[in-house]
Amino acid sequence: MFEENKRQMPVAFLLGLIIVGVLVTGAVLYMMHAGSSNNAKPKPLPMGAQEQAYAANIHFADPKMSRAANFLNQEVTFIFGTVENDGPRSIRQIEITIEFHDLLGQVVQRETERLIPPEGGPLGPGQQRDFQISYEHISAMWNVQYPSIRVTGLDLK
Repeated sequence: MFEENKRQMPVAFLLGLIIVGVLVTGAVLYMMHAGSSNNAKPKPLPMGAQEQAYAANIHFADPKMSRAANFLNQEVTFIFGTVENDGPRSIRQIEITIEFHDLLGQVVQRETERLIPPEGGPLGPGQQRDFQISYEHISAMWNVQYPSIRVTGLDLK
């Protein structure tokens, strides 16, 4: 009986190693796939002559800002506002650049954001839509004033 347990021990050990190997390989493949899809930035929206001309029809109204601590006691800054489409065309996507300035008016941080999510539908002529953007880290040099916002890409319908 003791001899029988000795023979089963290497088989069980090898089976355990195979299972651990499969689990580790699966975890590595999952992390590689998840990491590549999360880090993939969407390509910039076009901003040719047509988009630049139409950008004059896009306005940002009712700017607000708020700061709060999250559950990890980190300060989060929220930027609120309303984007208005005063032009004759629908907008599928708007890409904006937000610039935070220091006391001398110099840019200390620049961020690019998309305001209209694909599932939100286009922003039609004469329509407006509220937006909210949050940042967990903003440069310590920031003057704590509402940042400047400009349109840097458009996908027109």
